[in-house]
Amino acid sequence: MSITPIGPRVLIKPYKQEEKTKGGIYIPESAKEKKKQGDVISVGTFEDGKPLPLKAGDKVIYGGYSQEEVEFDKEDYIIVEFKNIVAKFD
Repeated sequence: MSITPIGPRVLIKPYKQEEKTKGGIYIPESAKEKKKQGDVISVGTFEDGKPLPLKAGDKVIYGGYSQEEVEFDKEDYIIVEFKNIVAKFD
């Protein structure tokens, strides 16, 4: 079974947060800054059916506050609207 977003949305596996600093100090949950980077798992389409300019495996930076958190096969994912994808990087 797989998840495919409907409409102009992207399913992303966000990168894990660091648990401690390089010096060995543990970071409490309240002090962690959320990284908004991740790997694209699957993509939807534009309203007219055209494919989005992303593919599975792309690394992206995303923004926005309206993201849907999803747990699937004991893994955490997020679904964001395509307009909130800020950049693609290597």
